[in-house]
Amino acid sequence: MTETYRATVLTGKGGPEVLQVKELPLPEPGPGEVRVRVRASGVGSTDIIMRRGSYMYAPKIPFVPGYEVVGNVEALGTGVQMRLGQRVAALAVYGGYGEVAVRRAEEFVPVPDGLDDADVVALILNYVTAFQMIERLAKPRSGQVALVTGANGGVGTALLELLRLRGVKTIGAASPIRHDLIRSYGGMPIPSRGVPIDVSVHSIAPEGVDIAFDVIGGHGTAECIRATRRGGMIVGYGFMGTMKNGKQQTGLVFLTLWSALVGSRLAGRRGAFYGITALHRRNPQPFLEDLQRLFDLLARGQIKPRIAARLPLLEARRANEMLEAGGLEGKIVLLASELSEAKSIQR
Repeated sequence: MTETYRATVLTGKGGPEVLQVKELPLPEPGPGEVRVRVRASGVGSTDIIMRRGSYMYAPKIPFVPGYEVVGNVEALGTGVQMRLGQRVAALAVYGGYGEVAVRRAEEFVPVPDGLDDADVVALILNYVTAFQMIERLAKPRSGQVALVTGANGGVGTALLELLRLRGVKTIGAASPIRHDLIRSYGGMPIPSRGVPIDVSVHSIAPEGVDIAFDVIGGHGTAECIRATRRGGMIVGYGFMGTMKNGKQQTGLVFLTLWSALVGSRLAGRRGAFYGITALHRRNPQPFLEDLQRLFDLLARGQIKPRIAARLPLLEARRANEMLEAGGLEGKIVLLASELSEAKSIQR
């Protein structure tokens, strides 16, 4: 076996140009670790934050980014009882932009046969985030109404799809060009800009929504609070509205946290903040359980992730450029060359 592997390395802070393909020494798994041959990895907004140098869970530069990993078990550290060749998935946080990745065995979830690699990648971050906000935080009842901001994004569409399964009516805030997408998930679209979100919401639901899922943050959180009925709940995550040139602005983050957690209570609403990585680091068990539940939904055809693009595994720089250019609907997925070539023939 070759003693090296190829990966896209983050060589410094900056734009997509700092992502460079390099040949690296092949890592050996230590005690309790597993090395996988990567089949697929996802590209998302967290990768941009990490590349711009403002993500708290990123290792020291240089490193291989890539938040989500699907691969086949290739090598085992001592004390690990797993099957070589088994397909597994993990919330890696980094390391997915390479041909191999090494993580502790307990971080991997077995992937059932018959599931598409790109669909599985979309579940790891986007759908688990949506699922846990719904099932472990908000716990909505059938017939209730929920607001989803950033509704055309990867987590936004996952929220729309999973809320519909629960019998929850949804209002999705997005640019007008994305309103047909919102309707395709059974949501009622409203503009994300130009008119305050709470004004648009109250024209549809005069008493306000029962739950608001706020990805915007910053000053937008106040609109979400006003759009929510008294006694309702605001769940904040992501805070994309607090970013400028790929970096999160500390003042706006503080404003958002204060508004979501304190301002909500003062206004007679409940507030909560959700972060998948922080939860996973404290206790990985909920992630492992919820990803398996999502595998079941995917296998039964009850959910279908929207894939915006399938690119070769080492084209992470191009994927980052596409993501920053905007206008995408769904997840960008990097696939091992033989898999991306097969999909390009089939689709």
